[in-house]
Amino acid sequence: MAVSRTIVVAGAGIGGLTAALSLAARGFRVVVLEKAERLEEAGAGLQLSPNASRVLIELGLQPRLAGRAVIPEAVSIMSARHGGEISRLPLGEAAGFRAGAPYWVVHRADVQAALADAVNDNPDIELRLGCQFEDVTAHAKGLTVVQRSGMTRHQERATALIGADGIWSTVRQHLFPEVQPQFSGLIAWRGTLDTTQLPREYTSRRVQLWMGPNAHLVAYPISGARLINVVAVVPGTWNRPGWSAPGEAAELKNAFASYRWPAPARMMLSAVDDWRKWALFTAPEGGQWSEGAVALLGDAVHAMLPFAAQGAGMAIEDAAVLAKVLGEGEGDNAAGIAAALKRYGQLRRARVGRVQRTARRNGTIYHLGGPAALARDWFIRAMGPQHMLARQDWIYDWRV
Repeated sequence: MAVSRTIVVAGAGIGGLTAALSLAARGFRVVVLEKAERLEEAGAGLQLSPNASRVLIELGLQPRLAGRAVIPEAVSIMSARHGGEISRLPLGEAAGFRAGAPYWVVHRADVQAALADAVNDNPDIELRLGCQFEDVTAHAKGLTVVQRSGMTRHQERATALIGADGIWSTVRQHLFPEVQPQFSGLIAWRGTLDTTQLPREYTSRRVQLWMGPNAHLVAYPISGARLINVVAVVPGTWNRPGWSAPGEAAELKNAFASYRWPAPARMMLSAVDDWRKWALFTAPEGGQWSEGAVALLGDAVHAMLPFAAQGAGMAIEDAAVLAKVLGEGEGDNAAGIAAALKRYGQLRRARVGRVQRTARRNGTIYHLGGPAALARDWFIRAMGPQHMLARQDWIYDWRV
């Protein structure tokens, strides 16, 4: 295939692999660079609402995820102040039919493995593990992308470069060195437990969201409902970059003390044997998405708080829109590619910004205490589950 149809994607996370498949489906040759020697779990559970699952299904991923993804029956909104459930938002098959695609909860590693298998089966995609993006130079015929594998440097001629290499993006650092991730002041703790470790009433196919003073807790089934993913979010000053630092359970005890949190929430926390923690960083809202024939995707351009369950979803949407605008671009010349990538950013900026703001607002609401928590719980009950679910339509009904 001609060099003019080659696109290099830096990063083999969910966004990067989805972009590779989406671009290949539009007739491009894709080279994916991944600095890790092998693809491993980064994070644990993942919620993929219909806006994201729809894209993956259209790429043919459903059979690869069928035995792993779980369709939750509901989202249970729980209040530490109230002591239990204050509302239940129906999901399941009926909600999936309404949105035209399912709501999935799934292990992040299962999604990445399914994407990687599809990539490896695609003759138009080359996945290079242990190969890191190093530099890029623009010239009259496109780009020269410099990559390093061990001590060996290699050059790849391409028509475009996509930085899907996460919040600490090397591609972004090359384009916009002044843009730096911002620590949110929050730390997320994650762990998994076998469903047999909890009483049956706490292992149903639902997403539990526990809200409490200065902390919240999310739990849902993954891996074919054999495991439960647990995430606890608390304020803190520890801010080391990375996804998987060891965490001591004793550090969570104060945040989830018995006088503030009911027994079911504390039972789930105590059942987790191995905690990992990560500091939550975000990217500044409204930044640049591209420069010339180089563009950013996913966390590299819009890393957000996870409180709308849309981090991966926005990266998947990015990939679909990116492939569409490049596939419908004004030829393969440099000006046409640059114009298509600029349009990609224009199409994505407002929606992603709204999701970022929604996630920040949710985080504040989840952590209310005292009279403010009382008012919040009353409002949620008064609104009713169907109205609350309808308020998510602007997210779920999205289509490329």
